[in-house]
Amino acid sequence: MFKTLFSRMLATYLSVTLGLLILLGFTVGTVFQNQYKTEKRDELKREAQEISATVTERYIDSAKRAMAEKELLTIARKYDAMVILQFADESLGRCVFIDEESTAKWAGCDDMDISSITSGILYGGQKTEVRKMLGDRVDMPTMSLTGPITNENGRVIAALVLHTDTSRIQESIRQVTMDVILYSCIGVVLAMLAVSYITGKMTKPITEMNNIVMRYSKGEFDLRVKSEGTDEVAQLGKSFNIMASELNTLEEARRSFVANVSHELRSPLTSMRGFLEAMQDGTIAQEDYAKYLEIVINENRRMTSMVNDLLDLARIESGQVVIKKEVFDINELIVRTMLTFEARVDAKKLNVELDMKPEKIAVEADPGQIAQVVRNLIDNAIKFTPEGGSLWLITKVKKKVVTVTVKDSGKGIDADSIPHLFERFYKAEKAHTPGESAGTGLGLAIVKRIIDQHDQDITVESEPGKGTSFTFTLNAAERSVKGAAQKKA
Repeated sequence: MFKTLFSRMLATYLSVTLGLLILLGFTVGTVFQNQYKTEKRDELKREAQEISATVTERYIDSAKRAMAEKELLTIARKYDAMVILQFADESLGRCVFIDEESTAKWAGCDDMDISSITSGILYGGQKTEVRKMLGDRVDMPTMSLTGPITNENGRVIAALVLHTDTSRIQESIRQVTMDVILYSCIGVVLAMLAVSYITGKMTKPITEMNNIVMRYSKGEFDLRVKSEGTDEVAQLGKSFNIMASELNTLEEARRSFVANVSHELRSPLTSMRGFLEAMQDGTIAQEDYAKYLEIVINENRRMTSMVNDLLDLARIESGQVVIKKEVFDINELIVRTMLTFEARVDAKKLNVELDMKPEKIAVEADPGQIAQVVRNLIDNAIKFTPEGGSLWLITKVKKKVVTVTVKDSGKGIDADSIPHLFERFYKAEKAHTPGESAGTGLGLAIVKRIIDQHDQDITVESEPGKGTSFTFTLNAAERSVKGAAQKKA
């Protein structure tokens, strides 16, 4: 029954609202009832005092008794009450004053036997009590007051019983109760409408998000959630939209990655198979085998390099490569890395210039990863620098930041290609033909991921025909290389 968030919220809010309205109605009814009864009780006590004064001052005096009887009849008429007096002096008799159909009259002292009604009154006491005494005699709600009447000497001369009809009080209380019930019903209806509207507004975006997420699972990442406002649901909607954009980007990257990998693998495999089949069926003469086998071996090496780069990139992006920072001399690392390219530099007759001041610069980073960065940048610089060109390896220290620049005098990169250089499989050289400058398009992507893992930056400056320079930053070490070596030892 309550399987949805909407039904649960609606049931909860309505239960709380209805419970509060019922509690409020019960409280208001009880307060009004107690207030009416208290007011009536206080009023009867005040009239009892007036009756007492009338009896003691005028009724006992036979000359003033007629006037006292009129006053007692007026009181009976005013409160629609029955006034019963039982005197200690039997000569005064028992006197009853009643009000029938809004007409007060004197009933006489011997018309009613009230001994059973007043038998519980103690003439020696001074207490005035309000209670219900006629509930078993009449079919109307009544309130009765009993108490002694004393003279100026404190002697009890009579017992007073004052009965009054409380039908009007009960009717007023009943009317108040009905009004509270009516307003409670109206409140419940209004609360139901308001809660339904508010709950619907709250749960509708969540329902839409659920439907859109189900479509995300089918690859439809172009859908977006409507997120208006600043509340938590709107923030959740904005987060969903950001997630959808990221998923869409990842999906496009995945498709591009698969397409690029397929292309990079298919081209050399097709080329290698073609050469091998040509040698097999005799299309290529036996004396040319060495030439074409060299091409096949080079393509095989390029494929192996690409697979290794893919594995390295996958490990870095998945977090499997843990950065182990050490303090080392960046200048020494650059020189040692450069020496591994000595054969290629000599073959192209390149001029290499080192601009490293001071001679030792201590940095704190992962030496293995930074060596790979320097190696990839130098490899690209040699690859795209024409024979007889120049390479510059520059290091500088500014405050606590060390900058490393690898610059070449190659043909440069056009401005449209620079923003895409660090993307996987992107090549500024559009031709994907085998050759010395043909690469996998993954080297700079790996460089970028390593620099990002070190929380550093790498920038590119290039101009067609004037060469290219790559510059990355590292944190300068607070302690010297010598001190770090001693600590390590």
